[in-house]
Amino acid sequence: MFRIGIVLMVWVMGFNVHAQAVVMPLWPKDKIPNRISSDEKEVRTVDGILRIAKVQEPSIEIYLPAKSNATGQAMLIFPGGGYGILAYDWEGTDIAKFLNGKGIAGVVVKYRLPSSVSQKDKHNVPLIDAQRALRLVRSRAGDFNIDPGKIGILGFSAGGHLASTLGTHFDEKVYEPLDEADQQSARPDFMALGYPVIVFSNEASHKGSQTNLLGDDPGPERVAHFSNEKQVTSHTPPTFLFHAMDDKAVPVENSLLFFQALKDNGVPATLHVYPKGGHGFSLARKDPHLRGWTERMFEWMESLD
Repeated sequence: MFRIGIVLMVWVMGFNVHAQAVVMPLWPKDKIPNRISSDEKEVRTVDGILRIAKVQEPSIEIYLPAKSNATGQAMLIFPGGGYGILAYDWEGTDIAKFLNGKGIAGVVVKYRLPSSVSQKDKHNVPLIDAQRALRLVRSRAGDFNIDPGKIGILGFSAGGHLASTLGTHFDEKVYEPLDEADQQSARPDFMALGYPVIVFSNEASHKGSQTNLLGDDPGPERVAHFSNEKQVTSHTPPTFLFHAMDDKAVPVENSLLFFQALKDNGVPATLHVYPKGGHGFSLARKDPHLRGWTERMFEWMESLD
């Protein structure tokens, strides 16, 4: 953690001059939980979108607005990709930069994707990294001009499944604490879910995400455990959802069922369902109607104060 602290200090001192993001490792290199030594290496491909696969060293990439514009709010961003890849710029860094324009700190989480080669208990690994990312940002909130009580999460597609898993399993112990950062709460203060994978237990499930996370034959108990509409409680954070009715990859029922569970448990929730948009539309800047989800989310975030 000493090396991380030095990098952070130098970056914070120079941020206003260079206006650049900083990348911080989630874990000390020799203490990454559930890691198995292997020859597996991270793979990056670019074909219109930067796709990252086989993440070995998870990290956070932090984008901050100008201090005079900062609201104190921050969002950890979980890109989607079916738990097979991360659509890292499309549903990650582009989103963080967009948030900065509204005075919100954007933190892109490069989380590990489930792997039977380089991990044990692979079904827990994304949640392990998500909990650590939230705790690490909260522990450094003062350095980033962030209010530690205004840290939310935003996830897309399978990243929405991970975000909703963090929002419903934030107090589940999935790794041994390493340092002071791990004494922080992993509960998000609010969460936004874009065309999220939620359901693993019926025909609305996205089978690719389920198989990549849980394996081919996970058993009913594990399937139910990660079917997040079944894990909502009164302590689940306030939630904003958006989805398109014509999404053929992740049916809109995923958002509808999660919204109903939030309602049943008395959790404040907002749901926007658009008639068209398909799946994976990110900021939807070319669609005048669909791109309105961003303004609706910003309005909702302001209402949380």
